Amino acid sequence: MPLKIPVGPELDLHAFAPRDIPGVVADYIDAAAAAGILDVRLVHGRGRGVQRGIVQAALDRHPRVIEFWDDPASHLGATIARLDANI
Repeated sequence: MPLKIPVGPELDLHAFAPRDIPGVVADYIDAAAAAGILDVRLVHGRGRGVQRGIVQAALDRHPRVIEFWDDPASHLGATIARLDANI
């Protein structure tokens, strides 16, 4: 039986390898929208901005994402996205 992980308004991406992040972000966006969560926060960390770039590129390609921006409270360590529930 597959493990069911509850979907919340925030996803911490520190545990994922950079190569896996685009798929993880896409799956999370779909699951969040299906759960009725339309404002999400993706924690990617600060550093050199590599993870941030990967996350924001994945958000830019996802059809459910209306807009996204850096979370001003996290000093470029997280991105907030607004999702469209009607897709």
